Amino acid sequence: MKVLILLLLVTAVVKGQYDLNMAYGRSTMVHLFEWSWDDIANECENFLAPYDYGGVQVSPPSEHYLSPDNVWWDRYQPVSYKLDCKKGDETAFKNMVTRCNNVGVRIYVDAVINHMAAGGCKYLTTSSGGSSYDAGAYSFPAVPYSSWDFNVPNGYCPSSNGGVNDYGNAEEVRNCNLLGLTDLSMGNSYVQDKIVEYLNNLISMGVAGFRVDAVKHMWPDHLKSIYDRLDNLDSSVFGFGKRPFFVQEVIDMGHGEPITAGEYTHIGRVTEFKYSDKIGTVALGYDQMKWLHNFGEDWGFMSRDYALVFVDNHDNQRNHGGGGNIVTHTSSKQYKIASTFMLGYDYGVTRVMSSFFFSDNDYGGPSNSPYFTSDGACNVNSGWVCEHRWREIRNMVGFRKTCDGQGVNNWWDNGNNMIAFSRGSKGFIAINGDSYQMSEWLQTGMPAGTYCDVISGDKSGNSCTGNAITVYSDGEAYFEISNSSDSPIIAIHANSKL
Repeated sequence: MKVLILLLLVTAVVKGQYDLNMAYGRSTMVHLFEWSWDDIANECENFLAPYDYGGVQVSPPSEHYLSPDNVWWDRYQPVSYKLDCKKGDETAFKNMVTRCNNVGVRIYVDAVINHMAAGGCKYLTTSSGGSSYDAGAYSFPAVPYSSWDFNVPNGYCPSSNGGVNDYGNAEEVRNCNLLGLTDLSMGNSYVQDKIVEYLNNLISMGVAGFRVDAVKHMWPDHLKSIYDRLDNLDSSVFGFGKRPFFVQEVIDMGHGEPITAGEYTHIGRVTEFKYSDKIGTVALGYDQMKWLHNFGEDWGFMSRDYALVFVDNHDNQRNHGGGGNIVTHTSSKQYKIASTFMLGYDYGVTRVMSSFFFSDNDYGGPSNSPYFTSDGACNVNSGWVCEHRWREIRNMVGFRKTCDGQGVNNWWDNGNNMIAFSRGSKGFIAINGDSYQMSEWLQTGMPAGTYCDVISGDKSGNSCTGNAITVYSDGEAYFEISNSSDSPIIAIHANSKL
């Protein structure tokens, strides 16, 4: 018995970094990009928890370079590990984490640990928290870090100018300054100590895990050393012995670079950027939807046990971060097709993007809080997009929760761009990506009854504000989807039965 208990504990520790630590049944996170801590706390209570979102990826909380312009990327230039950024201070951050945890919504911190702010000149008292630093001299006294703690001044970078110039050279990618950002020497035990201290401070406040930025620019062994030294999560929130979740940003498009996503899967989940490109390729009409029947590993993606997937993220919707055929909210019909497929299909952990409107790729977002229309969507005049509040997306989060653990069955396609499939006997989704109307009798695999189509409306008591779908005793139902609809999708699930 003692041996069995020990083995179970060892297994929990080894696999802990893949566990989202979400409330029971929830499995989808949303990236509330550039939202303030107070606004996130309100959203957890008023929207995310009622619609079954399990967690929020928040922007980097550490003190950072403060640009004289309103840009989003200044958050990715740390000055110290104080929790004092332009979206809130430490008190507001703690309050957000507590309020979100209280309603079962977890917080995942975007952790920038590869580097500090860019060098080249002195930035004095232009940080979000008022700390002085001299990036050109590799001096960050608020940590404190000195030139001894960085790769370039200590001769570890092989490039002639200290920058990353050759992505075919793994040593250069991992030991040189990315875009002028001062690259930390993560093999240095003191640097590891300071990073562990920062992440453990966040864990002590109740965060569930981390999205680690710029991971291909760090050696896997150095990251493992840091992850292994972190504290367990707060047992009063998560239970005994729970380990922090990790998803690591590794941009691997399969183009033959020496650094691959597979080098990091043994220490945590990894972002599957190829998924974003390929689902966009299909949604935008450059490939046929019928090929999605085996979307996942057969497309050259990593194992679903390690993958975190997304339709778009804050980088590639700005034509950064690997490129590809990326569909965004600006093509709403195609975005709804891609997002509902992602949430309906069984591959990886899903992350929904929540954006703001921009015409300048550097723009850091509205200064005001989001505000909403009578139907719960973001008011476009607020400057925020709030894709996570679109009915088609928010209701598919509930679909995914209902169908958790169910396989993909009853696949149907028309040989082109109409598809349908069930998730066991718990849910069924049909999508019309073709240029003419879908009118089909399809096998749903679901029990007989009348179901609310959660794409066109919401279940309200024993009625539906949208269309109703009748499943007959043989499991078949009739699906009619106009190709001219901006939401050419029907989805039903066990909890939408009337």
